[in-house]
Amino acid sequence: KIELKVGISCERCKRDVLKAITKLRGIDKVCVDTEKGMVTVIGDVDPVCVTKKVRKTGKVTELVSVGPPAKEKEPEPPKSPPQKPLPPCCKECQLVAVSYTFYDGGVCSIL
Repeated sequence: KIELKVGISCERCKRDVLKAITKLRGIDKVCVDTEKGMVTVIGDVDPVCVTKKVRKTGKVTELVSVGPPAKEKEPEPPKSPPQKPLPPCCKECQLVAVSYTFYDGGVCSIL
């Protein structure tokens, strides 16, 4: 991950910088933040080459940081609701779900 501070003031400047950087091999991702004047390059590329390419466009460039790319956070799996503890007298028992179905049109008759 390479971060550069570049004097980007308009869309033409942004386009020129992107055009220069994307010609290099080994780049996975390029992000340009025009408000902050920051260009972030992610990939297997030499920071000196990136800086030289940007400077050839006529822009003033400052190398801010070089390091490994930040890992994107993976979404955490949803947590299952906590199970209710068994009563103290039933530590060895298991809870069993019981269901029943109505017959005869919804009326349950006991014989």
